[in-house]
Amino acid sequence: MSSPPTAPPAPPEAPPQPPRRPGGGRAVLALLRNAWRGLTSMRTALVLLFLLALASLPGALLPQRSLNQQLVDQYFADHPRLAPLLDEVGAFEIFATPWFAAIYLLLMISLVGCLTPRSLEYLRAMRQKPVATPRNLARMPHHAEGVVDGTPDELLGRARTVLKGWRRAERDESGARSISAERGFLRETGNLVFHMSLVGLLVGIAVGKLFGYEGQVIVLANGGQFCNTSILGYDSFNPGLRVDGTDLAPFCIKVDSFTAEYLPNGQPEQYTAELGYQTADDVRSGDTATWRPDTLAVNHPLRLDGERVYLLNHGYAPRFTVTWPDGQQRTGEIQWQPVDTTTYLSQGATKFERPGIADDATRQKSSIAVTGLFAPTSSGGQVVTSTYPDLLAPEAAIDVMRGDLGLDDGRGQSIFSIDQSKVDSGELVRVARENMVPGQEITLDDGTRIRFDDVTQWVALQVSHDPGQVTVLVFAILVLLGLGLSLSIKRRRFWVRVVPADDGPDGRARSRVELGGLARTDRAGYGEEFDRLRADLLEPTAADAAAPATTRNGGD
Repeated sequence: MSSPPTAPPAPPEAPPQPPRRPGGGRAVLALLRNAWRGLTSMRTALVLLFLLALASLPGALLPQRSLNQQLVDQYFADHPRLAPLLDEVGAFEIFATPWFAAIYLLLMISLVGCLTPRSLEYLRAMRQKPVATPRNLARMPHHAEGVVDGTPDELLGRARTVLKGWRRAERDESGARSISAERGFLRETGNLVFHMSLVGLLVGIAVGKLFGYEGQVIVLANGGQFCNTSILGYDSFNPGLRVDGTDLAPFCIKVDSFTAEYLPNGQPEQYTAELGYQTADDVRSGDTATWRPDTLAVNHPLRLDGERVYLLNHGYAPRFTVTWPDGQQRTGEIQWQPVDTTTYLSQGATKFERPGIADDATRQKSSIAVTGLFAPTSSGGQVVTSTYPDLLAPEAAIDVMRGDLGLDDGRGQSIFSIDQSKVDSGELVRVARENMVPGQEITLDDGTRIRFDDVTQWVALQVSHDPGQVTVLVFAILVLLGLGLSLSIKRRRFWVRVVPADDGPDGRARSRVELGGLARTDRAGYGEEFDRLRADLLEPTAADAAAPATTRNGGD
């Protein structure tokens, strides 16, 4: 007997499939979208603004190379261990560090991305009509109603007159007619102007950073000249990101004299420089003989050709004449660097190469440098120091160095000092030390004479070009104007609903008027305005005496 056939085995169950994840492209788009939303949120903008303020603190507490290299050097001397560590993170050039620029750039992107949608939202709100009259005006903070003589048309005409100057919209309701009115909409205009001006302010700053530049130059105040034709004419030059120095306005400046006024304690009271200038058009036309006069003072710059020329500082340039034994002379006059800005004690080096020497080795051995200290008002004695910043009793304590100055070895060196390595190696030797006053002369061992002729003042000028300056000024004013409008103007709404009522005993037509008011911002003062509108629209009648109007004011 055969067994019954068996059913085939059931196929194994498929393992559960993991949930499908979005494709790689969608995931990247979602990540970018979420990152953009987070970056352009107001919270992120506030955090970045706080970080920018926090990152700017070292720039206010520590000396910066772009402002005063001398103070930076002094900080390194006073803090030999801490200063190198701070320098590693850019603490002495905060505003040029990549991480500060990253915070600034992210803040600009966040503000633009945050403010642009808000500005568009305010713009759409300005174009909208006042909202429809609420169904239940009794729920408004301000409410009044009553029966008034007149047809709905008459009462609506009176309401239009009373609400003159309000933004209005009339609507027909089932069995009633209403007016929706709104006032104080300049508040939204102020918000729009404020937000758009912030974006314009950022754009103006960005244009200045891209296409602006600043340059500093020292000019002798004895007719010394400077022409803005190339960056090579500057002592220091800070270009914008899109400035290469090939398209500068070619104006020229000649400094005729400089006057400094001081208080008895040595504090400066006023700096003025008499100068002449030639505009770019004068230079291009070839008119190099005519100079336009002007007086330059601190915080009173010269403005020409879109540039601003500021008077920053001043100092002294001793003039020395070297006469070699063969009768040849060289006169040197170069600025010396103030080491004490209170008394203007200055240090420097005036360098000379002997003329008429063709042999390089001989010329290098016979070069001379006059180095040391200069005091505009000397204290006298063997150790020269300065007691007052004005030029009352000038004296120089000099060291005369002879040998190889290293002027032609291809390496740059400071105009205020000599190459110390030349001194250490013996290639530059001191051959004289003397305290000298103007007119005094000393003679070296080989018959060379050095005379201290006189002292000339120099001025430090700064040329600034900022094409975004006017833009920043205009939008800064608009920011304040928009902020003032948004803070001083109150938004309020007012509704009037008119419904026909039974005729009065005298047969005159009557209507029921219902009023509602809402202050969208600060309600202070709106109660009085609502009461005036109510008094104009709900005049008391005999019927009102029998059925007095109900009034409710809230929020005052």
